[in-house]
Amino acid sequence: MTTRVKICGITNERDAVAAVEAGAFALGFNFYPQSARYITPQRARQIIAGLPKTVLSVGVFVDEESPEQVARVMDEAGVAVAQLHGDESPEYCQSLAPRRVIKAFRVKDGFDVESILDYEVEAVLLDSFSAKEMGGTGESFDWSVARKARDLFPQLYLAGGISHENVRAAIESVNPYAVDACSGIEIAPGRKDSARMRALIRAARS
Repeated sequence: MTTRVKICGITNERDAVAAVEAGAFALGFNFYPQSARYITPQRARQIIAGLPKTVLSVGVFVDEESPEQVARVMDEAGVAVAQLHGDESPEYCQSLAPRRVIKAFRVKDGFDVESILDYEVEAVLLDSFSAKEMGGTGESFDWSVARKARDLFPQLYLAGGISHENVRAAIESVNPYAVDACSGIEIAPGRKDSARMRALIRAARS
């Protein structure tokens, strides 16, 4: 089965349309105020309104004060799924039910792969750890960890330095449900390169 591609860090209509035309199945909108790719819920709603209904819209959150706040922003923006990219607990994630949740984990030395099984969520996402950035680091991590996670939780998104140059190797190594690309397809934070997006999705499907 063809691996899906999610493009994260969308901030404008042009990039959203280019990503969809290239073949992205999902777009991510970052609601973490400290992110260089931050977008307001109102702006995200405007962009989402112009997209085909088949495109999955994902809101990225980092340690929001409460699940209720996440739900409010989801409704305000019109996103279908919450991607929780901080240190949210299993109970926090469960509190969002029946809303759809992707729980992200930032992989560093000593990461307990089996900890993902504590979370009753639709999907998990593995990203590289950075002390400075909460996602969009441009760095990859040891894919053997992702392979173990994939065996435990088939609905796995693989992130961390994904680009057209390594996406084929990532898919062959891990066989994830989807790959998640951000900085590897950018001109600058929040500005996508259409040619790189097309190249990445072509490579993912080759």
